Amino acid sequence: MPRTLFAVLLVTATTLAWVAWGPTSLTRAQGESPPAESAPAAEPEGAGGVAVGDGVAPAPGRSVAYFAAGCFWCTESRFEKVPGVLDVRSGYMGGDVERPRYEQVVRGGTGHRETVEVLFDPAAVSYQQLLDAFWRMHDPSDPGGAFVDRGHAYTSAIYPVDEEQERLARASRAALDASGKFDRPIATTIAAAGPFWLAEDYHQDYARLNPVRYGYYAAASGRVRFIERVWDGDDTVYGLGDGSERPAWWRPIPSDAELRAALDPVAYRVVRENATERAFSHPYDDLYADGIYVDVISGEPLFSSLDKFDSGSGWPSFTRPIDDQFVVTRPYRSLWTVRTEVRSRYGDAHLGHVFDDGPAPTGQRWCINGVALRFVPLADMAAEGYGDWLHLFEGSGE
Repeated sequence: MPRTLFAVLLVTATTLAWVAWGPTSLTRAQGESPPAESAPAAEPEGAGGVAVGDGVAPAPGRSVAYFAAGCFWCTESRFEKVPGVLDVRSGYMGGDVERPRYEQVVRGGTGHRETVEVLFDPAAVSYQQLLDAFWRMHDPSDPGGAFVDRGHAYTSAIYPVDEEQERLARASRAALDASGKFDRPIATTIAAAGPFWLAEDYHQDYARLNPVRYGYYAAASGRVRFIERVWDGDDTVYGLGDGSERPAWWRPIPSDAELRAALDPVAYRVVRENATERAFSHPYDDLYADGIYVDVISGEPLFSSLDKFDSGSGWPSFTRPIDDQFVVTRPYRSLWTVRTEVRSRYGDAHLGHVFDDGPAPTGQRWCINGVALRFVPLADMAAEGYGDWLHLFEGSGE
C-alpha cells in the first residue's frame, strides 16, 4: 500500500474514532464539556441564567409541559418526534438556586433536574399522550438516576403546570405502578412546576446538531436497549381510562389544591409531606369495630380490623395489609436510621412505617397514621363498593 494512501486512511480512522468516542467520559454526570463542533465561541448569552415558563402563559392554542427523564439530550430528542409537539427546550427545574449552571446541577446540591420544556398543540396531542411518551423514554422505577447517569439531577420527575395536569400525572403514575410492569415501585416525583432555567446553548438540539456523538451516547448508555426490551410493543394507556374498568370504590385523585382544602393541616402534612401525627392523638388507635380502613385520598382498601392489634405505640397498628397490591414499601432514611416507609399505591399517600416487631402470624407491625385512613364499618362496606372483602368477616361473630 502506498505510504500516502496509508497515511490518509490512518488519519481518517483516527478522526472517526474520535468523533464516535469523543474526548470525554461516557458518563455525563462527570460534567461534559461542549463538543468542538457545537461549542459557542464565547459564553452563551443568558445560558443558565434565563428563567422561562415561570407562570408565563403560552400563546393561545398552545400548551406547555415539563418532564425530567434523565439526560435531557435524550428526552428532548424523543419528545421532538411526538406528533403535535411544536418545540422542545432543555433546561433545569426543581431546585432552589437561581441561574444554575450545568456543572453545578450535575455535581448536585442545587436540587435541579435536567428537564425539558415541551410546547405542544393540545388539539393535536393530549397531555395524556405526552405522559405515555414520557414513560417510554426511560426507566421510571430507577430512584437513583437514569442508566449511566447517576444522581438527583438525572432522576425521573413530572412538573405539572396546573391542577388538570397534576390530576392526570398522578393517575397515570398510579396506573403504571399498579400494572406490575416493573418489579420496583415507580420512583417518578410529581411536583408543581417552578422556574425553568434554560440550559446552555450547546445543550439545545444536541441530537440534531451532533448525531454521531448523540447516537453513540444514547446506545452505549443502555437507554436504547432498555426501551427496546421493556417498552417495544406496549401500547397501554397508563391513565384514567374511560371508567368502565375501575372498581366501585374508586375515587378520582384530587389535585394538590383540592386535597389541601379537603384535609385538615395535620392530615395534609402527613399524606403529602411525610409528617407523623402525635401518638395517641387519633381515635382510630382505640377503634376495634369490624370494618376496613381505606386510603383517605383514593379510597383504596388498605387494612382490616381483623388484623388490628394494640401495639401500645399510640398509632393504629396492623399485622398486615388487606392486599399487598394496594401498598408500596420503600426505604426511608431519617435521623441516621433507615426505616421502611409505607405508602398507598394509587393515592401515593404517606401512611406510616412497617417494623419487624409485631405479633404472629406475620411478625410485623404496620404502624399507620390515623389521619391517612378512613374507616368503613362492616355494615357500610357493600354500599361503598367494598363488597369483595365481606367474605373476610364470615364467621367473625358479627
